[in-house]
Amino acid sequence: MKRSILALMLVFSVVVAFAQGNPVKWSYKAVKKGPGVYAVIITSESPAPWHIYSQTTPDGGPVPTKITFAKNPLVTLNGGVKEAGDLKTTHDKNFGVDVKYFSGKTEFTQLVKVKGKVSTNLKGTVEFMVCNDHECLPPSKQEFTVKL
Repeated sequence: MKRSILALMLVFSVVVAFAQGNPVKWSYKAVKKGPGVYAVIITSESPAPWHIYSQTTPDGGPVPTKITFAKNPLVTLNGGVKEAGDLKTTHDKNFGVDVKYFSGKTEFTQLVKVKGKVSTNLKGTVEFMVCNDHECLPPSKQEFTVKL
């Protein structure tokens, strides 16, 4: 009887863990900076103790955050994606490299220019990995669309 109860509790714990899903919440917006120029702001919220990794986390480490934009002939990307937040660097013995990560709120910003006086959408994908001090969840992809 005790084994049956223990087995049921273990199964319940696994189901609850998977039902929680990925703890990171993403939001997307475009802020007009000038005629035809927008800042596309991608914001992540990682509740404690979870964190995501910087775009510049080195090879051999966890999956760095990567933001890609779908081609749109009306939109030109200006420079690369800038990241801002509470950046921490630490040596991770599990990966054997120095890793860079963000906890809490992080903003990724891409400047874009729209050709002409038109409205269009910019689509893209965020690929990221979320970890805490004890475990990492598998890498995830989040698609988004922002109106310009």
